[in-house]
Amino acid sequence: MAMTVAMGLAPMAMAAPAQTAVWNGKPAPLATPWTAEVSPHNALPDYPRPQLARPSLEHPRWMSLNGLWQYAASDTQGAPPFGRTLKDKVLVPYPVESVLSGVQKHADFMFYRRLVEIPADFTAHGQHVRLNFGAVAQDATIYVNGRKVANHLDGYTSFGADITSALRPKGPQEIIVAVHAPVDGANVMVGKQRLKPEGIFYTAASGIWQSVWLEPVPATSLAQLTFTPARSLDAFTVTPKLQGSDGNATLHVTAYADGKAVGEASGPADEPLHLAIAHPHLWSPQDPFLYTFKASLVQGDQHDDVTSYAGLRSIGIEKVGGLNRIVLNGKPTFLLATLDQGYWPDGIYTAPTDAALKFDIQKTKDLGFNTIRKHIKVEPARWYYWADRIGLMVWQDMPSVPTGRNDKLSDADKAGFRRDVTAIVEQLKGETSIIGWVAFNEGWGQWSIPAAAELATQIKQLDPSRLVNARSGANCCDTKGDPHAGDVIDVHDYQGPGLPRPDATRASMDGEHGGLTLGIPGHVWPNTAINPYGAVKDRAALNDGYVANTAVLRDKGPGIGLSGSVYTQITDVEGEHNGLFTYDRKVEKVDEGRVRAINEATIRANGQP
Repeated sequence: MAMTVAMGLAPMAMAAPAQTAVWNGKPAPLATPWTAEVSPHNALPDYPRPQLARPSLEHPRWMSLNGLWQYAASDTQGAPPFGRTLKDKVLVPYPVESVLSGVQKHADFMFYRRLVEIPADFTAHGQHVRLNFGAVAQDATIYVNGRKVANHLDGYTSFGADITSALRPKGPQEIIVAVHAPVDGANVMVGKQRLKPEGIFYTAASGIWQSVWLEPVPATSLAQLTFTPARSLDAFTVTPKLQGSDGNATLHVTAYADGKAVGEASGPADEPLHLAIAHPHLWSPQDPFLYTFKASLVQGDQHDDVTSYAGLRSIGIEKVGGLNRIVLNGKPTFLLATLDQGYWPDGIYTAPTDAALKFDIQKTKDLGFNTIRKHIKVEPARWYYWADRIGLMVWQDMPSVPTGRNDKLSDADKAGFRRDVTAIVEQLKGETSIIGWVAFNEGWGQWSIPAAAELATQIKQLDPSRLVNARSGANCCDTKGDPHAGDVIDVHDYQGPGLPRPDATRASMDGEHGGLTLGIPGHVWPNTAINPYGAVKDRAALNDGYVANTAVLRDKGPGIGLSGSVYTQITDVEGEHNGLFTYDRKVEKVDEGRVRAINEATIRANGQP
């Protein structure tokens, strides 16, 4: 969202929400419908990685380490507490600032400790044990039985370690996670997190904030499988990443449609495979069809069997009526999106349950949108799984470094940002729903105008199969200026909508508009000033305003060849009350039928050649 809207904050003047106690008796500042479902025995129990499940998504063989861990916070970096019981507790995987974690307080340095009994069959027949983390913010060092097994430096991507050699022959195994979380005290990716949240910046989310789990694997195993649709839309390129390989493994992959085999391929596991598909069935928001895959990695007498999934679809820019337009599966398609920041009043960065994670995506679809702009945050793998299954296209933003420092970034800061961008693209480029990447938002952390072009080129080289938006909000707000790069020219206009025209090389879209503001008493984040821009007096005015705003896109977009727009936003967040839902997801502020009708009409009108 635009930096300019942070001005003119109004004092909070609404009734405090009714409080619900969480698992340890603490009152939630603002509870969601799922808050009370979270407990030490029910902390995100679902399998965390649907695109690489062993041996199947329905019956995976794994051990969740979500639940209560011992915990100690500090203002300084100390020695790991090997062999010592820590007096405090934290509920993993909720960030320590959240009420669901049980801590509800930031710390720059922290230790997590847990003793784990590993099932005997995890190490039988020469198997190895991997310890996996969905994400830890920011700098995480992992120890098993006193031995350092991993260090990971960014707060948004997954990582893991083969811990077999560090395991004791029997008895409990000690796992310690040491975390440094400077949040906005360092020039690293943090998105909207701030230690002193206000306006368009929100509560920090530090420490372990995605699932932790153990699983047994062969000595040579699959680390990742990426399925990239062929341009001809009749095949996938299957790209494996291996761990523990000596280069002699083979890979066999079979594709299934509705339970029937429709293609297979085999070859050396260190090379991409071409997997042809019989009678292709394409993925789209109207028909989010997904192929399932069974893959077997064989080395010697060991094999690693996994299941995965992907959709067959293409995204690109083509001349339509003489104008550059976004095309999905070769057809002009208007990408009507909401801004989705992925914040929760009980879990901050972490949805309380998988049903909650699914809720925002499903309601976006129910309201007639076909796209989500995932704003300055990377979500857990299960979020993209639901977007893939429900059928929403996704613009994936890169999380920004703290704002206001564009001219203060060192060469090391810039290199770190480029490294983290690469890691995010590599992790997510198998997700069907993601149709484009956004390198910078409004110039936040963009150290020069050419930097946006440089990042766009970097991303395109990593993933030529998707669109790249070098800069969302070319007209706002930091390091202003159009980089004349990427596939899309994008402006922000509150309340708008903006109507940029395609240029000689790019399609055009309104990257942010709307932001009509209405707080609902009893459903607002307490003790926080309201950001009042775009205020409307009541729900009738909000509905009328949304319909009128979107009607401009319906009526004027086709004439200029507009390819998409992003309405701010799907839910309220802390001091921002411009959501279609309240922050607690308990009140739908708009008339779903009216919104869906104007949205569907807008997509139809702008999808005509």
